[in-house]
Amino acid sequence: MWVLVLFDLPTDTKADRKRAGKFRKDLLNDGFGMFQFSIYTRFCASRENAQVHIKRVKSALPKHGKVAIFQITDKQFEMIEIFHSAKEVKTQPPSQQLELF
Repeated sequence: MWVLVLFDLPTDTKADRKRAGKFRKDLLNDGFGMFQFSIYTRFCASRENAQVHIKRVKSALPKHGKVAIFQITDKQFEMIEIFHSAKEVKTQPPSQQLELF
């Protein structure tokens, strides 16, 4: 399972930029990686694990701006076509997630 967080946050004032930066840092601290500037992704081993991280994202939502959270399967993520300067780029396989019980 992949969790994708897409956002468009206001950055007009210094306070807005600080809130947007904190939201990005919260995503990074929760194990998300930057896919594009305002798109962050995280691989989760199960739907239950994805729900834990979605709950964390929801608790960190800023007061203003738009945030969307997607859940897609590993197979769907694998079918993403990525291009950089009109050249296709291979998608990277998910990193190994170790779980301790």
